[in-house]
Amino acid sequence: MSSSEDKIPVTDDESRNPSIANIAVNVKWYRSTIYNAFILGICNFLAPGIWGAMNSLGAGGEEEPYLVNAANALTFCLMVVSAFFSSVIVRKIGIKWALIFGTLGYSPYAAGLYTNNRFGTEWFVLFGAALCGISAGVFWMAEAAIALSYPEPYNQGRFLGFWLSFRVGGQILGGAINLGINAKNSEAGKVSYTVYLAFIALQAVGPLAGLLLNKPEQVQRKDGVPVRLAIKDSSWDEIKATTNLFLSRNFLLIIPLIAQAVYSEAVMFTFESLWFSVRARALGSFLSGIVALTCGNLLGAFLDHNKLALKTRARGAFFTILGLQGAWWIWATILVTEFHKTQPTYDWVDAGFGKGFALFLFWVAGFQLNYMFLYFVVGELAETEGEVVRIAGLLRGTESAVQAVSYGLNSIDIIAQIGGVYLNFGLWAIALVPAWIIIREIGTTQGDKKVKRELGIVDGEETLHAAGQSRLSNQVEATM
Repeated sequence: MSSSEDKIPVTDDESRNPSIANIAVNVKWYRSTIYNAFILGICNFLAPGIWGAMNSLGAGGEEEPYLVNAANALTFCLMVVSAFFSSVIVRKIGIKWALIFGTLGYSPYAAGLYTNNRFGTEWFVLFGAALCGISAGVFWMAEAAIALSYPEPYNQGRFLGFWLSFRVGGQILGGAINLGINAKNSEAGKVSYTVYLAFIALQAVGPLAGLLLNKPEQVQRKDGVPVRLAIKDSSWDEIKATTNLFLSRNFLLIIPLIAQAVYSEAVMFTFESLWFSVRARALGSFLSGIVALTCGNLLGAFLDHNKLALKTRARGAFFTILGLQGAWWIWATILVTEFHKTQPTYDWVDAGFGKGFALFLFWVAGFQLNYMFLYFVVGELAETEGEVVRIAGLLRGTESAVQAVSYGLNSIDIIAQIGGVYLNFGLWAIALVPAWIIIREIGTTQGDKKVKRELGIVDGEETLHAAGQSRLSNQVEATM
């Protein structure tokens, strides 16, 4: 057969989707998905990563957790609002500039912690927390939408793992800095104020890093599929679409899964600040980041392991992550009940240090695993690229609402010491059944939504040319 006979003509529908036409794409490194994952990771490191570094010191590095927990509650309350309206912001300025806007509020929060640590100023902590909340809700939406839309389907898990590694990278750096400064401080107390100067400087660089990100139309994927991440509806239509998506059956069923995952952040960092010395908290920040980074990338590789059916990967991750989480809550319930009675302050040279310290490490690793799994799940629920932006905003808004409640409650002494663990244990139990209803449909009745939306298949309706469908049918089936 001649070479001309080997070639299949490219139809109009296929020309709009290069992967259908099997066109080899010459990807420039500065337009590649891995480059954009790196830039997104740097932004994550400089903004929420450094924020997490401060929180991983326990109560933002302060001696007592109550003011910082109240400030964080304010931050997350405002993030609920900004995240809900974030798709409207994307419509106005685009996803790249939404991300840059989202980085602006983080350094004022670090500055507030600095002034409180050094001078005892309290109002600036709350003011910085408010600015952080206004911008961070938009940042969280933007980075989630980018992470779900930019990578090729077979690189989705690795993209998530690589990107989220930078968040815990901030935690590792913060722990290393603090450990070096406070290595000789074996007592309870607050960290040195010089730590915050480094944090302020790093977070101020965040908007500059965001300038290096490619716009969706500039991204070049190895499969040749263009990235479409724009909102074309009116602002009012966008608000109605977001509300309808929030009230949909699928999203309502995963709300308990989101709640049990993110409520634990305030619980574990309050636990660390209450029961450990300054240098032990610094060590915990450093080591837990390394553990979380490792576990997160292993989960990403597993979720991309296409030799396993999509439903197998979804169910395997669900049972592993939620099963481990249940074991840790049993462990935590026993420990906090004991600590509430004995009121210890553990240093790394003390007997009994390991039982609480190991729990903290596992908690942080579990938070990272839950976080990644949530992205995987919502990525399998969005049917269009517009829905990716909306569901990313709803995910982050729901997270923010739960964390606002969590940090608010953990500013109350009895909740901080024991009640938070008991409540989170209950949230975990409540989440199991509704989450399973959704998880069991991934790769079966719901198929692979990421692949489908990139092929133009919505709710089972095939919108691409029949020839294109037949050539990519194997790709769809391989993921189910």
